Amino acid sequence: MSETEFRHGKKRFYDTIKFPRGFAKSGDFTLSEEEILTLFGDTMLALETGELAPINAEEKHFIKVLSHPHKAKSKLERVWLKYIQLARGRRRFHTLNGCKRGDVSREEYESELVLED
Repeated sequence: MSETEFRHGKKRFYDTIKFPRGFAKSGDFTLSEEEILTLFGDTMLALETGELAPINAEEKHFIKVLSHPHKAKSKLERVWLKYIQLARGRRRFHTLNGCKRGDVSREEYESELVLED
């Protein structure tokens, strides 16, 4: 990641609330995405919240991408958007059972019982 003009964070970035075991162990991020988040996540969060002002074109573009996600070009921008979606969005939850009944009507069921007698 040395080809980027993006500043490294002052400290390594971890989200112990949403990803208590780490980004890579959550199964949602690859190892390279985890590295990007830990190295640049502190800076990206500060830019997003307004604590830091952008100092180069890449950081200014990152600010624009936050309001227009379809303009994301770099891996850094795409990884941060993925992090935002997973950390702040709703998690999908799929149950193994349901409450919806089958399409068999009571008359069809009773007629099958009469035929068996």
